[in-house]
Amino acid sequence: MTSRSEGASAHTLLAPAYRRLSASIVVAVVFIAFEAMAVATAMPKAVPELDGLPLYAFAFSGFFTTSLFAMAVSGEICDRRGPLLPLAAGAAAFSAGLLVAGTAQSMWPFLAGRATQGLGGGLVIVALYVVVGRAYPEDMRPRIFAAMAASWVVPSIVGPLVAGLLTDHVSWRWVFLGIAPLVVVPVVLALPSVRTVDGPPPGGARARYRGRAWFALATAVGVGALQYAGTRTDVLALVLCVAAFVLVVPSLPRLLPPGTVVLRRGLPTVVAMRGILAGAFFGTEAFLPLLLVSERGLSSTVAGLSLTGGAIGWALGSWYQGRSTTTTPRYLLVRSGCVLVAAAIGTVALVLVPGVPVVVTMLAWTGGAFGMGLSIASISVLLFQLSPVEEHGANSAALQVCDSLFAAVFVGLAGTIFGSGHGAATGDEAGADVATWVYLVILAVMMALAAFGAWAAGRVRASG
Repeated sequence: MTSRSEGASAHTLLAPAYRRLSASIVVAVVFIAFEAMAVATAMPKAVPELDGLPLYAFAFSGFFTTSLFAMAVSGEICDRRGPLLPLAAGAAAFSAGLLVAGTAQSMWPFLAGRATQGLGGGLVIVALYVVVGRAYPEDMRPRIFAAMAASWVVPSIVGPLVAGLLTDHVSWRWVFLGIAPLVVVPVVLALPSVRTVDGPPPGGARARYRGRAWFALATAVGVGALQYAGTRTDVLALVLCVAAFVLVVPSLPRLLPPGTVVLRRGLPTVVAMRGILAGAFFGTEAFLPLLLVSERGLSSTVAGLSLTGGAIGWALGSWYQGRSTTTTPRYLLVRSGCVLVAAAIGTVALVLVPGVPVVVTMLAWTGGAFGMGLSIASISVLLFQLSPVEEHGANSAALQVCDSLFAAVFVGLAGTIFGSGHGAATGDEAGADVATWVYLVILAVMMALAAFGAWAAGRVRASG
């Protein structure tokens, strides 16, 4: 790779030394983004058709839970052998999961497909982060993270439109089946470039990070048990909650930098902030299309536009933090992002007021996503600033594990609130009242989490 002494002019993503790798990463993210946008749009139709509405949240949280396990495995492999193997294996698993979900005839096989997708996604995302950490110098990382965020823009426009049209006029199954072969193509194209940074780093993985896969498995099983317990109201639910506590409490700290749970300054809080933001944002976004379809009577196509605006806002926020003229301290970028997310979630609640135009919600969600772009890219930059090269895989995995864990927990919590509220409804009028209060409770929880993140953001600095 080009050395810093060759001048800042060589440090552009399209410079000869970086052009092929940058293009490969962007293309890979484009197709992954297309899948995420399209599937989220199709979900409100797919789940009811499979008689699985009470398990709606599991279609998202199941993905997050299995990806948690795969991320820890990917981080360990990357630090021991390099990112090539988890990248290739992850792409294959991701496509296989799409095929299983697209051909499912009932809810449980559908959830199995989503879980397989999670395994593949977890392997791929950590490997991509390790590639960025190894291949790009520090001053280029904000720009490559901005480019990765910008890769969501076109899929955010095309994905919901195509998925909505297929879902409304053909079948939601083609959303899954049509994407499956496309996910493999960009990863295959990226492999030659990844080989240039493949192999173990000098010194190899540190001993304290070895064997983390078992702790990741225990954590994933515990989170899955907790989510399933949320769907029940009997003694088994209590047993599952106790089992989840026994599995998660001793295992989770082994997957994260020491001090993450107590928000120790520096790297531990950087990792924790990723989870806080993910829980608040995705806990809301998972139910946003359903809210627009069920409460305001929108079609899947129109409801999907809320996700489009979110992707555009995210890309703009990430672009802003990556500008060479941006001098705002990163902890303030993270804090500002949290404030924007909290404000957006509060504004989303206005969609429950019949006289408020739906466009208000969509614009608010775009603003919240702008905050996510500011925060998430800044957190990624801080991670590599604070991590030695031999821990790039482990700390990238920790970042993604925290992301997935909080997303799974808070999407699962929202699903529990949603299922409990609707289960208590009797009659059409009562059902409508319960639905309104259920959504308000979900949004209040997510808004409080984002507000807490705004306070905690100051602790990403190593010193006060």
